[in-house]
Parts: sequence; structure tokens; C-alpha cells
Amino acid sequence: MIDKIEAILSEVEELKASGSDELEVLRLKYLSKKGIIPSLMETFRTIPAEQKREVGVRINELKQKAADKFNELKEQFESSDAGDLNIDLTRTAYPVALGTRHPISIVKEEINDIFKRLGFSIEEGPEVEDDWHVFSSLNFADDHPARDMQDTFFIQNDPQILLRTHTSSVQTRVMENAQPPIRIICPGRVYRNEAISYRAHCFFHQVEALYIDKDVSFADLKQALLFFAREMFGEETKIRLRPSYFPFTEPSAEMDISCNICGGGGCPFCKHTGWVEILGCGMVDPNVLENCGIDSKTYTGYALGMGIERITNLKYQVKDLRLFSENDIRFLEQFKSAY
Repeated sequence: MIDKIEAILSEVEELKASGSDELEVLRLKYLSKKGIIPSLMETFRTIPAEQKREVGVRINELKQKAADKFNELKEQFESSDAGDLNIDLTRTAYPVALGTRHPISIVKEEINDIFKRLGFSIEEGPEVEDDWHVFSSLNFADDHPARDMQDTFFIQNDPQILLRTHTSSVQTRVMENAQPPIRIICPGRVYRNEAISYRAHCFFHQVEALYIDKDVSFADLKQALLFFAREMFGEETKIRLRPSYFPFTEPSAEMDISCNICGGGGCPFCKHTGWVEILGCGMVDPNVLENCGIDSKTYTGYALGMGIERITNLKYQVKDLRLFSENDIRFLEQFKSAY
């Protein structure tokens, strides 16, 4: 046993490693729980009692010398690595300034939080979609303008594969694979073939909500909209619903809120009307339910959708949509205390 310990000690004293990774392999070989040195303790139990004291001392010495050897090699690598570092001596000693969250992310999380308190869960889906989930299942006619190249980015001129124009495609995927009750919100990026200006961009962000169950009515929709508006813009916020048209809802409506700048009194931002449009909504068309395999005679539901940039504009009075995608640090730093 003594001879074996001496042989292992000789190996340890001659150990060399070309890098930290190789050193770690050697450490595991000799000092890990199943390594060579700890395994000596298994043999230690079988030796005669009169030899145990001497052998025990020699094993402990071996273990200590091995640990010292590995620490010595480790220090060499650490000092060598430090010497290779390119240190900028002109760099300020003050801490590096932390970044800020993007205003779109701030508002998206706030919207998500409001709807989560109403019992909605978050669902996501692919940005590259097919015609069925973006248009056909949602009751869009074959000649609907939204299918035209002026509004939609098609992939390799294939009319069946496109960049989604709204996150309603996530709703259709959920409806195809789940039965009511369904209560979801779908945040995400969408794309439309539009000229970039201060008021429009070729990509932007949406949050859409869908609630399907038995006996869901327009009154449920109105109550959810009022709750959202007051949570987002303040308790004094008023809403109004105007009749509108969307292929996937019937009846459909546009929702306005009382201008949060002038309080409804009239200003240039609200074009002196006292109202600002923020989203579209309506009761899910029975054809959409049937297209997705849900019995429209048993279930009803409502849907709503809003542009996150639009809500961010209203909340922070950002007048140029292009600022959201240019990553100008002077603009982003204004939101340091916005969360």
C-alpha cells in the first residue's frame, strides 16, 4: 500500500497541463470523489490494523500535496491569462452606465399585466405564416385588399406564405387546437408593406385578445375595454365605441378614449375632438368559429386588437414612429424611470 501511495505521489509531482481545461481533467482524475486518491480510502479499510496509522498519515500527506500542486498550476494559468488581457488604461474608473428597457417593451408588459389580471394567458406564434391562418380562416374574402402586395409581404412571391399582418393568426392556431373556454392575449411583431414615415412603418407590434365561452356578450367586451383603458391611462378615462367593419368580427367597433393630454377638452393631438382612437374590437364572427372547429351555436366570443406603438405614443407623447426602431440612445435614455 505504501508503495502504491509513493507511486501516485511521484505522478502528482510530475503533473503538467497546457491549459485550465486540461488541469481540470487532471484534478477530477486524482481528487474528485471517484478519483484515484479518494479511492485509496476503500483499500485502506482492508489493510491490517497495525498498518492503518502509517498508511492513513501517508494518504493525507498525498492528498495535501496533490491539492497544493493543483493550486500552484492554477495560479500559473490565472497569472498568465491576466498578462494577456488588453487593459484600457484610459477607461474611466466610474461604473459603466446601464442600459434601459425599450419603451415598446415597457408598454407591452404593462398591457400584458392588465389582461393577465383579467384571467388572460399569453400565446405566441410564428411570424412567417400561411394564408389560411392569416386570412382565409378569419373570413377574409379572396379579393380582400389586405391580400394585395401593397399591404402584405409574401415570401418568394408565394401567395400562400407571408409575413403575418396581424397576430390574429395566433388566435386561429389556438382555436384549432383547443376547445373553449379560451381566454388569451397574443403580443408580437407584425409586418405590412407600407411606406416608412413618422406615422407608419413596415413593421410594428400588436397585442390582440380573444375570449370564447358560453354566453359571452358585447357587454363583457365593453367592460373589459373600460377596465383596460382606466388601468392604462387613468381612472378618469372615458371610452366610446363607434360602429366599424372587420372581416373576422360581427358586430365590429372602433374604440376611442378621452384624450389623456387635454382631458377631453380638445387639443391639436386629438384634433380638437377630445377623443383618440386606440383599438378595434367586436364579437367573433360565427364563420371564424366554424372554420376553426368551434360550434358557433354553443359558443360566442369577443376579440380586440391594438398597436403597441399607438398606445406608447399616447402614453409618452412620442410623435415619430421611426424613433422606436432607430435605437437612438438619447431617445431611449428618457425611459430610465419608466419602469
